[in-house]
Amino acid sequence: MNITFIFFLGLFIALLGVIPPGLLNMTAAKISLKDGHSRGIVFSIGVCVIVMVQTAIASVFARYLSNHPEVIDVLQRVALVIFILITVYFLFIAKSKPKQQIEPQIRSKYSRFFQGMLLSSINVFPIPYQAYMTITLASFGWLDFEQISIISYVAGAASGTFVMLYMYIFFFDKIKSKTLTSQKNMNYIIGGITGVISIVTLINILKEM
Repeated sequence: MNITFIFFLGLFIALLGVIPPGLLNMTAAKISLKDGHSRGIVFSIGVCVIVMVQTAIASVFARYLSNHPEVIDVLQRVALVIFILITVYFLFIAKSKPKQQIEPQIRSKYSRFFQGMLLSSINVFPIPYQAYMTITLASFGWLDFEQISIISYVAGAASGTFVMLYMYIFFFDKIKSKTLTSQKNMNYIIGGITGVISIVTLINILKEM
């Protein structure tokens, strides 16, 4: 299988997962504004190191699940319900609530690197997200679980995460005043993404019935 294609699959999937404003990308942007772009980049590198580990774990988990289709069937139905609930919540229930955030006083570039690793470790969402997406890609025949394919996919996921964090770092000044960064529109973005994932999941379930 073409490892370049797999690399860009990983890059795109990671981009999709990091687009909504969240803890990691907003922290990277704030660090850039407060301490300079270089420290924002160092923070992002720390994030991407953990993303590589998380994506590798997710791929191993997905390979195990691919050998147990009965488990995948159950997880797909559970995932469908969860994604639908998340979509409904963010599109129709969630309301804008300003949050007061306290930024820790961190000056060293190395501290920013380890801060990125720490926050990325706390954010465990990429593991189930990447596990589900790799299973879905494998079901379409776009990804296999050979070692070279997994390495290419992991590298793509880390690159995609870094690209999106980089965009937040360098364009935050321009986008922070736009309506896209309001809490209401953040909810719509997240709800839209989970809605698309819900539709893909439902299609996969119907295909296997």
